[in-house]
Amino acid sequence: MDISVVVPLYDEIESLPELTSWISRVMDENRFTYEVILVDDGSKDGSWEMIRKLNAGNPFIKGIKFRRNYGKSAALNTGFEATKGNVVITMDADLQDSPDEIPELYRRITEEKYDLVSGWKAKRHDPLSKTIPTKLFNAATRRMSGIDNLHDFNCGLKAYRSAVVKNIEVYGEMHRYIPVIAKWAGFTKIGEQVVEHRPRKYGKTKFGLNRFINGLLDLMSIFFVGKFGKRPMHFFGALGTISFLAGTIITIWMIVDKLRAIAKGVHYRDVTTQPLFYIALVAVILGSQLFLTGFVAELVARSAHERNKYQVEEVI
Repeated sequence: MDISVVVPLYDEIESLPELTSWISRVMDENRFTYEVILVDDGSKDGSWEMIRKLNAGNPFIKGIKFRRNYGKSAALNTGFEATKGNVVITMDADLQDSPDEIPELYRRITEEKYDLVSGWKAKRHDPLSKTIPTKLFNAATRRMSGIDNLHDFNCGLKAYRSAVVKNIEVYGEMHRYIPVIAKWAGFTKIGEQVVEHRPRKYGKTKFGLNRFINGLLDLMSIFFVGKFGKRPMHFFGALGTISFLAGTIITIWMIVDKLRAIAKGVHYRDVTTQPLFYIALVAVILGSQLFLTGFVAELVARSAHERNKYQVEEVI
């Protein structure tokens, strides 16, 4: 199969007929073998019934229904597991992504041998309250990840070589940083393509202001997980060792200073009356706790198997 198109959706019943018809037309015109995997993330508006109708009219349209709403990352991860195409395309269901971009995305993966090509909506139809924070997050992500050639990490329209989606895990709210996850997994040939951003035709956006707070926390998480996920002791252990040694050195210095004062017969302050004593005490305790945290994190990292298990109600 040439292409698998994964479309996560939540309450998008109005746009689904037009979107799937558009995708099918593009596929037929370019003679691609394909499948469209619609992942219903717990919709309440009858989207699943619409997916049933679409499947009855076109067997290349498939559906996965979550029992409840888990979020976009869960929908993408589950859709990735179900794909069979050599190239995987992701796009949003709100018709703001154009299926006409698919042939060029496919060409760049197959001919230019990219692992991942991310869309860049250079001209956006969004208010400033959304575009300005997005630019700040993209700038921070570029700096922290080292992927300097991407302008829009969170664009829903992306193309992947099949091996990429089969070897990465997307959970929580990490869909914003899939290029970073792919890079940490060893897929380093990442490109960008300017794509059309269309005005929303039906419904309303499902994301609020909390997405920006979550985005910052997710960026910190993905940086830590990517760098230390398999070896948390290297992070916590290093901080703990530095803190413990600092506290120990301060303590030894205070003891030596007191002994020197006694030997010279000069006045000295009791160790426990000095602020440095309490700083040293906190540093030693904190260092011990960080080291133990690293040890426990190592045990957790070796036994976490159920992070991406979701209640799938039906598959067609």
